[in-house]
Amino acid sequence: MKANLNQIRTAIDAASPDIRLYLLFGPDESGAQELATRLGRALGPEAERIDLEPAKLKGNPGLLADEAAAISLFGGARHIRVMGAGEECLDALTLLLEIGTVGNPVAVIAPSLKATSKVAKLALGHPRAMALACFMPEGADADRLATSIAREYGLRTTGATATRLAAATGGDRAVMTREIEKLALYLDAAPERPRELDDAALDAVGANLGDSEMSRAIDAAIDGAPDVLAHELAQLGEAGVSPIPVLRQLVRRLMATAEMQGEIAAGADPKALMDRVFFRERATASRALRTWDPVRLSEAVERIRRAERAVMAPNNPGNVLTDAAITTVARTAARRR
Repeated sequence: MKANLNQIRTAIDAASPDIRLYLLFGPDESGAQELATRLGRALGPEAERIDLEPAKLKGNPGLLADEAAAISLFGGARHIRVMGAGEECLDALTLLLEIGTVGNPVAVIAPSLKATSKVAKLALGHPRAMALACFMPEGADADRLATSIAREYGLRTTGATATRLAAATGGDRAVMTREIEKLALYLDAAPERPRELDDAALDAVGANLGDSEMSRAIDAAIDGAPDVLAHELAQLGEAGVSPIPVLRQLVRRLMATAEMQGEIAAGADPKALMDRVFFRERATASRALRTWDPVRLSEAVERIRRAERAVMAPNNPGNVLTDAAITTVARTAARRR
């Protein structure tokens, strides 16, 4: 069934036995991960988490249903998480929803899926599933998210600091939280000793990157200019920029290119479509339509998504993964020019 954010949070917090599948699809992978983590908290600190890979489910569709029905080794609660899911998980999810008894809920995070996908339609139409489309917060929503997270760490946003935080992190919840953690340490803030977050603190800690600085690197990747890209990535690295907003904006641009290609194939006017594009991105967007094809766009999006998941894992090499993934995208475009 279709759910909004409040409905799915309520079901997760109640650990509702009527819901066996939570499908969290759409580009806000960070927000989806927060909900999946919330499910684990609702089941208790001793709950066992089982992680399954989409490729494994494709080769063994019955594995997910088996794990969902299995009893924990220690007799406690358990839950299953599937990251980076796509249409290859359709058979596994179908079997999960068909079996009679399931004791362990499943959270599936599918950032590349749309509401028109077979997996999304399955979850949207089934009473034992809840499906939520996760989109990156923008504008006032992103500002409110920054203010809310800051409050949890004992920080009161002032002036335009919430807007600056949202812009610096691309609206990504996980990156925003990391930046706010650093700011709380810098200001010695905590819920019991709140501090004001002003522009001086943001300048000192370095959370001041806007979209324009990242756009040069993204343009170079999409245009197929590895040499230019190397310089821009070095600049971002020296500035201490988190790689997550860069990866997320690159995915956004690639997916926007794929969507425009689909509309043009269906008969849309390319000039009218280009009028919708942010004026600073129009030249790159126009070249991208000629350079990229649907297959390579899909491969590039998946490559960047994998890099993002790897960067967010513990003890990762960070910018090395980001630079390698983005450079591969640039080289792919260069070969098509």
